Amino acid sequence: MKARHRRFGFIALGVASAGLACAFVLNAFRANVMFFVSPSQITSHEETRSQRFRLGGLVERGSLRRDADGCTVRFVVTDGRASIPVTYSGALPDLFREGSGVVAQGALDGDGGFHADEVLAKHDEKYTPPQLERALREVRASTETSTGTRR
Repeated sequence: MKARHRRFGFIALGVASAGLACAFVLNAFRANVMFFVSPSQITSHEETRSQRFRLGGLVERGSLRRDADGCTVRFVVTDGRASIPVTYSGALPDLFREGSGVVAQGALDGDGGFHADEVLAKHDEKYTPPQLERALREVRASTETSTGTRR
């Protein structure tokens, strides 16, 4: 009878240990996951303003400004329907330019602007997040129908 209780105790301890390990792994995973958000989702208040996330879209033409310190850059990210101002301090990637795709990682500030701590320039279509690709396709389609041009 005692061997049976001891075996049950070891099994219960093993299950509890495995559950605790899973809880730690899931908590660490949740803390490090960054979600992709478009400017339209931010302006429609679909996203929580206190979370860190990745903002993706196109760098709006004519919006790139460098501060006097030479390190801080300000630009606007748009998906064709909404635009979000972004502030970034640091070196920009070589492929970063107006009109090209960008993914900025950071958080919203109190004024509705986005403070980025990392900026990634999109350099190939295969790296485009599906949500951004869908939004850009819609923008291109609406632009083509409004101008009457087709490719």
